[in-house]
Amino acid sequence: MASLVNGSAAVVVIGGGVIGASVAYHLAARGAREVVVLDRAPGPGDGSTGRATGGFRVQFGSAIDVRLSLLAREKLRRFAAETGGDCGYVPAGYLWVAETAPQLAALRDALAVQRANGVDDATEVDGDAIGALNPALRREQLVGGTYCANDGFIRPLQILDCYRRAAERLGVRFAWESEVVGLTRGRGGRIVAVRTPRGEIATEVVVNAAGPWAAHVAAFAGVDLPVVPLRRQVAVTVPTGALPATMPMTIFAGDGFHLRVRDGRVLLLLPSPGAADPFDVGVDAAWVDAVTGVARARIPPLRDVAIEHDACWAGLYEMSPDGHAIVGVAPGVPNLYLANGSSGHGVMHAPALGQLLAEIVLDGAARSLDVTALRPDRFTLGAAPRRTELL
Repeated sequence: MASLVNGSAAVVVIGGGVIGASVAYHLAARGAREVVVLDRAPGPGDGSTGRATGGFRVQFGSAIDVRLSLLAREKLRRFAAETGGDCGYVPAGYLWVAETAPQLAALRDALAVQRANGVDDATEVDGDAIGALNPALRREQLVGGTYCANDGFIRPLQILDCYRRAAERLGVRFAWESEVVGLTRGRGGRIVAVRTPRGEIATEVVVNAAGPWAAHVAAFAGVDLPVVPLRRQVAVTVPTGALPATMPMTIFAGDGFHLRVRDGRVLLLLPSPGAADPFDVGVDAAWVDAVTGVARARIPPLRDVAIEHDACWAGLYEMSPDGHAIVGVAPGVPNLYLANGSSGHGVMHAPALGQLLAEIVLDGAARSLDVTALRPDRFTLGAAPRRTELL
């Protein structure tokens, strides 16, 4: 960081997680020079990216998320050619299951949205198909579901590492333990410098990719950014062969319980109440007991598989009011660009979001995808509804 103090950069990206690294890489790949990434963490992967479970899907209930996933999937398939590294994409599939007729109707509605927006590999499945896709499930209560074979898994830290290394090869500089403590504004409301405890960096462009801390960063520029942190917990079994490594991500539409196998262990997830401290990433023992009980009731092979409590973890989603990302120029600050509020989809959409934001910065508008639904001023204009989609 010493070489950056009281220096200058054409672009300062605040946040060195997977989205910030993707933005930095895509800017540099388009020819941007003097790009600096600042992050408060001690090193790469120490923030939210390192706590992601690594799912990837196109099965969403909203058009914009489907389109973001399709763009991201294209980029994942050519990831090695772009970055020289491995994103870990494995099309093991996503299986959504319904226990009631209304849940199945909601899955069908989402499937219609997917098909209308270019998804041709998702399908409805009945009980027999569910049994073939995941024989471990208790099927008595299941009335149907949906499945996409090309959904699956990615490696969050590998994606971050590859974007970071590729960006560095193009001249991007990353500075760790570099918390932003202020933004200096000049004429026309533009940001002219980014302040850190070690000094200032004069700049022409600032990108907010600070994840759960995005609202705090935006406030330095007088921007009221409606992004809040939300804790998500993961229970982890002891090493086990109870479920196959090739099992699809399996999600219960009613309560959001889902599970996958990763590195020889089963990861169990279930939405839980937020912590008193919104930035608390501790794991609640009572929640672990609850999700374990749900898993053992629905997945008989897990009945005798223990949880390794020291391996459980929690991380933070960056939630927007409508559950969609906020991408574009901050209202009232013409050189502050936002890549925030992905609401749990940040890692899977990072390849697309990095490319789109680079286009907005360098071209004045996104070219690869219509991102009108993600415009930052949609909340102040009253056009953004609260999140209602099942998926």
